[in-house]
Amino acid sequence: MNIATVGLDLAKTLFQVHGVDMQGHIVVRKQLRRADVLAFFAKLEPCVVGMEACGSSHYWGRELKKLGHTVRLISPQFVRPYVKSNKTDAADAEAICEAVSRPHMRFVPIKTQAQQTMLSLHRARAGLV
Repeated sequence: MNIATVGLDLAKTLFQVHGVDMQGHIVVRKQLRRADVLAFFAKLEPCVVGMEACGSSHYWGRELKKLGHTVRLISPQFVRPYVKSNKTDAADAEAICEAVSRPHMRFVPIKTQAQQTMLSLHRARAGLV
């Protein structure tokens, strides 16, 4: 497969993948179980992987970077305008793939595990206060 950009929609058990080539033609559109995600991306040549920024996207971003992919996290508010039809996982993955390819898109930096741990401590403290 000659995939240039992948949109990955994260969920609890089933992840949706939408991949396009350099010309924008759809190359892959499939559903993956959580356990199969790393094996799928390990088989791919390094490409740009886009995800909506959330708590688990930082973990997946770190794991996919280890496999050599370029990972870009996008705030969900910037993905929403690219959803073409009803909100489904497949439509979200396609919208993420489209948004990642935009030249002036703003991306969220991937947090390290220590940064995420510190954020959870701050949130727990704020809840107690």
